[in-house]
Amino acid sequence: MKIVIAGAGEVGSHLAKLLSDEEQDIIVIDDDPARVAPLDANFNLMTVVGKPTSFDTQRDANVAKADLFIAVTPYESTNIVACGIAKSLGARKTVARVSHYGFMDPANKPTMLSMGVDRLIYPEYLAAREIITALDHSWVRNWFELHDGQIILVGVRISDKAPLAGMQLKEFASNTGNFHVSAIRRNHETIIPRGDDRMMAGDVLYITTVRENVDRLIELCGKTARRIRRVLIMGASKIAVRLIDMAGDRFRFTIIDNDIAACRKIPEKCPDAKIIHGDARDMDILLEAGADEADAFIALSPSSESNILTTLTAKEIGIPKSVAEVEDMQFIPQAEGLGISTVINKKLLASSSIFQLLLDADSSTSKCLALSDAEVAELEVRPGAKITRAAVKDLRLDRSMTLAGLIRDGHGQLITGNTVIQPGDRVLLFCLLGSLRKVEKLFG
Repeated sequence: MKIVIAGAGEVGSHLAKLLSDEEQDIIVIDDDPARVAPLDANFNLMTVVGKPTSFDTQRDANVAKADLFIAVTPYESTNIVACGIAKSLGARKTVARVSHYGFMDPANKPTMLSMGVDRLIYPEYLAAREIITALDHSWVRNWFELHDGQIILVGVRISDKAPLAGMQLKEFASNTGNFHVSAIRRNHETIIPRGDDRMMAGDVLYITTVRENVDRLIELCGKTARRIRRVLIMGASKIAVRLIDMAGDRFRFTIIDNDIAACRKIPEKCPDAKIIHGDARDMDILLEAGADEADAFIALSPSSESNILTTLTAKEIGIPKSVAEVEDMQFIPQAEGLGISTVINKKLLASSSIFQLLLDADSSTSKCLALSDAEVAELEVRPGAKITRAAVKDLRLDRSMTLAGLIRDGHGQLITGNTVIQPGDRVLLFCLLGSLRKVEKLFG
C-alpha cells in the first residue's frame, strides 16, 4: 500500500516509523530538511522536502498513486488544503488532523468531503474519549468493546492476591470457559500467549469476554469497581476542555493550573468546573483542591515528567484512579511500571486510528486500544477470505496475532480453536505491530 504522510512532526514521524515497520510504501513530505533527515537515514521510507500545500511537491511525491494521504502538520488549515490537493491529484483516501472540535460535527462532514477530506483525526478528542472510558471503568487500564458491548476486551494488571496469579492459561480456560486471554504485557513487552503460559502477578492481561461475565472477571483479577464522581485535573489543556464538555454532569471537575491567564479563560469553556490557580506538583495545593476526597486524578500538563511525578503524588495521597498524559514515548514503560492506572498518548491514539483505516475497519464507530507495540481492530470478514476456509485451530495463525471474539447475527461470542469464521462476522483481532501484511492476507 502506498501511503503519503504530510508533516514530519511528532505525530507524522511516529506514524512513518510504525508504517515503515509494517513494510508499507511510505513517503513523508515536510518543508524542513532537518525534520525529514532522521527519517530518511534510519527508516525504510522516502522523503520529499517541500510544502505539503504545493502541487509540485505533491506531484514529486507521486500522490496521484497514493492509497492513503495523511496530513498531520500542526496546522489544520494546511492539512485540509493538502488533502484537497491530494484528492484532486488522485489520492484514493485522505485523512486530516484538526485542532478544533467544530470540524468533527457530523453536520460538517459533507463540507469536508466536498473539500477532499475523507476522514478527520482530532487527537484531543480521542484522548478525552479514552479518559472518560477510564473513569467509567475504574478497575481497568484499557477497555475496548464491540457492538454496544456484546464483546469486551479489557487490559488489567493483576496483583499477587488475584485468583488468576500463577495460573496457566489452559487451566484458566478449562475452569471457566468464559474468558480468552488475548495478550500479556510483561516487562514492557506484549506477547501473544499460548496454553502453557502462566499469568503472573504484575502482568497486564488483555482478556476478552462478554458483558454478563464482567463482574466475575473483576473478582478473578482481584479488583474492586469504584464509582468515580470527584475528579481533579492538572492542566487547563484542550484535552481537559473536551473531556469536561463530553462528560456533561457525570463528574464534578476541579482544574488546577499555574498559568493565571489560562485560569481566567477556562471558565468560559467549562463554567461548571471549579478552577484553582496553583502548582499541582505542590502537595499543599492538591490538598487545598480536595485531593483527599477525590476519586480520580488526571495529569494533562505539557510536561510528561511533571504528569508522571504529580500522578505519583496523587497516588500517595490516596486517590484511587490515576490518568497521565505521557507524550514522550520513552517514558511510557516507566509510567506503566510505576502503577499509573491509565497512560494517554495522542500519537498512539492517532496511529491506532490510522491502523484501523489501513485495515478498512470502521474507525468512526470502533474505539482505539492504543498500545506502544500492539494493535486491536474490529474487522468484517469478506466472502472468500482465507480466514473462513477452516476452523481456527487449523489456520496456523502466526504467533503475532490472535482472534479474540466475534459478532455474528448481532450476538457476541468468544473464539475457540473449533470456531469456523464466517463471511459477515465482525472479528476482534489482537496483533503485534509488524503484522499488517499477515492480517491483510487472512482478511483481504
